[in-house]
Amino acid sequence: MDIMSMAASNEFLWIAMLLLNFAAVLVAFRFFGQTGIYVWIALAGVVANIQVSKTIEIVGFTATLGNIVYAGSFLATDILSEHYGKAAARRGVGIGFFSILVVTGLMYLAILFEPAPSDTMHESLATVFGVLPRIAGASLVAYVISQRHDVWAYSFWRTRFPGPLWIRNNLSTIVSQLIDSVVFTIVAFAGVFPAGVLVQIVVTTYLVKAVVAVADTPFLYLAGIIHRRSERPAPAEE
Repeated sequence: MDIMSMAASNEFLWIAMLLLNFAAVLVAFRFFGQTGIYVWIALAGVVANIQVSKTIEIVGFTATLGNIVYAGSFLATDILSEHYGKAAARRGVGIGFFSILVVTGLMYLAILFEPAPSDTMHESLATVFGVLPRIAGASLVAYVISQRHDVWAYSFWRTRFPGPLWIRNNLSTIVSQLIDSVVFTIVAFAGVFPAGVLVQIVVTTYLVKAVVAVADTPFLYLAGIIHRRSERPAPAEE
């Protein structure tokens, strides 16, 4: 496979993953309601932190996987904010943080075990889960700060623009994704790379996240249709 066909394949797979990711959020919401969204947040946190270890080239940029699945957690918390209130969305953030923390801890302990002579998986598991503590810490810090900002911002913009759903969705998520990129890059790589490289990492990572953030808007509208058909009206904001 030549470089051009590989790039085209990556672009196709990227779009397919984006559609599958957001569709899965809606399926979880349709069949399991609020509980399904909580399950998705936990799942997305774990999967995104595994996928992020792989880098790809897409439309001329080098990017990490995990951004699409991670963005699904922002759609999930926006659904919670829209239909169940700020407290439910904050609970979702807490569930996501707990899931990432516990899985990271359990898998790090797992790779400390001395493997049997016949074992064939230790090196692979160590490669995937043997992340540096600074990287793991940066991921957790960025997650908490950006997700809590998203919940706050969604409520803030909903109060000021109660009509157009796309305004509060995009204003909250796009800014939150920028916060996530900046915080993670600084905590993980400050002092490791020069300032120019840090800026490049933030810009390229954020461009991908911003595209995904805008793409989730139709799915938030579809979630509203699902909610109206299966749930009670949304509670009033306090």
